[in-house]
Amino acid sequence: MEQKSHITTEFIRLDSLLKFEGLAETGGEAKILIQEGQVLVNGQVCTMRGKKIRPGDRVQLGDAALLVE
Repeated sequence: MEQKSHITTEFIRLDSLLKFEGLAETGGEAKILIQEGQVLVNGQVCTMRGKKIRPGDRVQLGDAALLVE
């Protein structure tokens, strides 16, 4: 199921988005999930925790999917 994530800035870092949306409890947990290759950005595995996520990007972790607006 895809949910929408609204940001009010030009971009948000991938690790911050996971924490902000509750997909990771801490920044450290987000870092590990990303480094282990468990996170997809626009259908591609992303291992860069500082990746800039912008409106229109899709982020997926397991069954959770986010559309950034």
